[in-house]
Amino acid sequence: LGYQVSRRRIARIMKENALVSNYTVAQYKVHSKGCNESNISNIVDREFDDRNNLEVAVSDLTYVRVGNKWNYVCTLVDLANREVIGYSAGPNKDASLIEKALLRCNYSLKDIKIFHSDRGKEYDNIKIDNILETFNIKRSLSRKGNPYDNAVSEAMNKVLKIEFIYQNKFETLGELELQLAEYIYWYNHIRIHGSLGYMSPINYRNKTGLGMVA
Repeated sequence: LGYQVSRRRIARIMKENALVSNYTVAQYKVHSKGCNESNISNIVDREFDDRNNLEVAVSDLTYVRVGNKWNYVCTLVDLANREVIGYSAGPNKDASLIEKALLRCNYSLKDIKIFHSDRGKEYDNIKIDNILETFNIKRSLSRKGNPYDNAVSEAMNKVLKIEFIYQNKFETLGELELQLAEYIYWYNHIRIHGSLGYMSPINYRNKTGLGMVA
């Protein structure tokens, strides 16, 4: 809103109103089902900033409790403005979940130049290969055992868990999908990002002309 406020003042106001920031309240390590041993290189090479509109879309999966079972969420993030341009939720950590996130992308897939992910086996699938080939999207994979190679997606998952997953309880997949859609809309249109000059991803896209695809 344009106010210049010190951290000390914010801390005092929060204390007076018994407010605390969100923080991690649960941890669960999903066991890996193996690694994609493909010889595809890491062409993104941790160059996450100053990317053009839809030049690079990065993706990752995270977990969420639905009822008494683990479900999963897949996100697709545009490096240009950190906007979540595609997402999906489902009971299985598989290629179908990633396919769903890609096919519900807010923009034309033909405008995406590079698709980057880690080496999870769920990304090593003919369904994914067919989509990327159809839309002439180059593939980029993190190096084995290097989470920093997909740092933007890792950071997105952390935010998603702290701000959304850990703050809610989901009894059904339908309930998760509905609330996830509302959160993603808020994340893209309203939530401000320090790395974007304290603008939302959509506002940043509009202000900087990223909405124009070459």
